[in-house]
Amino acid sequence: MTEAWPALPEGSRLALREILIHGTLSRAEIARSLGLSRASLTRAMRILVAHRLVVEVGTDVRGATGRPSELLQSSSGQWEFLGVKLTRERLYAAVTDLGGRVLALHEETVPSTAPEDLADQISTVHERLRAVHPAICAVGVSLPGDVLIRGGEAVVASSPFLGWTDVPFARMVRERTGLAAFTANDVHALTVKEHWFGAGAGRGSMALVTVGEGLGLGLIVNGQVSTGEHGRLGRIGHLPVLGGGPDCGIGHAGCASSYLPSPVIVRNAGREGSSYEQVVELARNGDEQAVAAFEDAGRALGVVLATAVHIADPAAIVLTGDGLPVYDLARTTVDESLRAALAPYRQPVTVEVQPFEFSEWARAGAVLAIRQLLET
Repeated sequence: MTEAWPALPEGSRLALREILIHGTLSRAEIARSLGLSRASLTRAMRILVAHRLVVEVGTDVRGATGRPSELLQSSSGQWEFLGVKLTRERLYAAVTDLGGRVLALHEETVPSTAPEDLADQISTVHERLRAVHPAICAVGVSLPGDVLIRGGEAVVASSPFLGWTDVPFARMVRERTGLAAFTANDVHALTVKEHWFGAGAGRGSMALVTVGEGLGLGLIVNGQVSTGEHGRLGRIGHLPVLGGGPDCGIGHAGCASSYLPSPVIVRNAGREGSSYEQVVELARNGDEQAVAAFEDAGRALGVVLATAVHIADPAAIVLTGDGLPVYDLARTTVDESLRAALAPYRQPVTVEVQPFEFSEWARAGAVLAIRQLLET
């Protein structure tokens, strides 16, 4: 039977979070970072060791005192997590350990997007993976849509991609799997993953921008992911970026969705009916109309990145998504547009480009579960 995640006191939760984000740490380093007394830290670590959440891995001399201190790191093999990323056509799943390291990957088609059917499908995937990974103790699901907390329960308020309105999907998954279950907007979940185990690790602020079939923005402010009052933070697709320009499809001219989404680049390249990958190849080979479409997309992306800087003043911007060829093909244009849109401010902006894999969105679901368990 799967072991239930233990109820941890605040000191233990904070200490474990430090280890997860920063890796192997000494007791002295944890105490300094959290401002804990030696006695408080001893109590916190005793609980974590008893629950097999952390392990001691020797000693090292760290800090100004020159005294050896015990080193601790997160355990592996004791607690595992199932992450799921849902799209209209595919289900992606990942099993991770407590440190967010991927232990198994799985994907399959989605025959039906009805909430009951998808909850049943996740339960079946869990059963299959649990045969090899019996330590799975929680599941996190990332999906395209607005997720709100109502009455202490996560509800998918709206997901046009899946055709959902007011769906208590976390509860449905919990009832079917018997596991602690959590749901979040996919971009927000990916932002959580990058903040703890990616380019944003250890930073108090970060912006994540995704480009691909659509556009998304995630924000970390004061160490916390921001979701907005109605779960809609990050809807940057219709941000005005260039004057004039083609209609985005809902009456805007010159918004981000007029230039940046992958299907729009295909259209703007005059290659409707072709795949995005084919248009990327045309641009690499110098096709004028394809090159122009990517240059326009690059100018739009520079404005989007600058807007994130103006709004959030983050320590770094993480850029990812299956539309990353925009940055690759039009990097000079992106950088010039970013600098122009930031004027008169000249503070350097760090843009971290993260290679895109759908498995990372599934991994983000697992990290969402880890983070939620440590915040409750």
